[in-house]
Amino acid sequence: MLLCLLLVGVFTLSIAAILIRFSEQYIGPNATVFNRFWIATAIFGVWRGSKAIASQLSRDSPAPNNTYTLSDILLLILSATVTSISHISWVWSLTQTNVANANLLHNLTPIFATFGGWLLLGHNFDKRFLIGMFLTIGGAIAIGIQDFQVANEQLIGDGLALFSAVFYAANFLVMEKLRDKFSATSILFWSCFLRVFLTFPIVFFTEKQIFPSSLEGWIPVFCLALFCQVIGSAILGYSLKQFSSGFISLFLLLEPIITTTLAWVIFGEHLSFFNLLAFVVVLFGIYIAKSGRGSEKEEAKLVPDTVGCPNE
Repeated sequence: MLLCLLLVGVFTLSIAAILIRFSEQYIGPNATVFNRFWIATAIFGVWRGSKAIASQLSRDSPAPNNTYTLSDILLLILSATVTSISHISWVWSLTQTNVANANLLHNLTPIFATFGGWLLLGHNFDKRFLIGMFLTIGGAIAIGIQDFQVANEQLIGDGLALFSAVFYAANFLVMEKLRDKFSATSILFWSCFLRVFLTFPIVFFTEKQIFPSSLEGWIPVFCLALFCQVIGSAILGYSLKQFSSGFISLFLLLEPIITTTLAWVIFGEHLSFFNLLAFVVVLFGIYIAKSGRGSEKEEAKLVPDTVGCPNE
């Protein structure tokens, strides 16, 4: 059941590229990101506020009292920081190298998440999981390998794309650590809140227009915040209670498949037989990894996560 929910989360995240393309017809990329974060913060804030009010009015379910220690605050700041660095590195890499190179190198995220989970969080991965991981990554790379180029003038951009993969993996590891104590919505609320302040100076000095000036401009930005930043990210965060960050980042490699398919349907972009074959390899790799040791956390197999508990 949770795997189906995770698939829904990946689907909502996969439409981000489509919504960003529509949004950038009205405002710039940095303004799109800034509006995405502050709208998501507002939605999470309303959600947390309504839950707090409901808990106060209910006699049967008292509100949870999670205290924030200095370590928790530092981890929340770290989560927002590494995510912002990952995004900035990704956007910057697209100006220094081609999209194919940037995508291929960014798809290496599961390797760093798996290694970090083993090194820092004590995860154990068997051969079956590792074989599935490399099959999935290989299939994802094959989707854009025909456009891959090696050139000295693109080394900086390639390095930035790889840099973004490292920090994207770091965000999964930090969030997984925070999930031991806090709910996914609490983590994402504070992370988005902090990202608003981190991105505002960038958008203020780089964009002429910060907010959309028409309803047509607000619709894609609001959908981007609601579906991608709130629903999609919340599902991923919730799934980290049971699945390891390595498997979650691996499962996210379904995103380019969905995005490519949507681009084919909506924008008429080319979809070759080789792409379809690569899609099959990705799905097969995820299936093998899921059946291996390391996809699910050991404690999650023993104690199932309860929706109504403080750490939902």
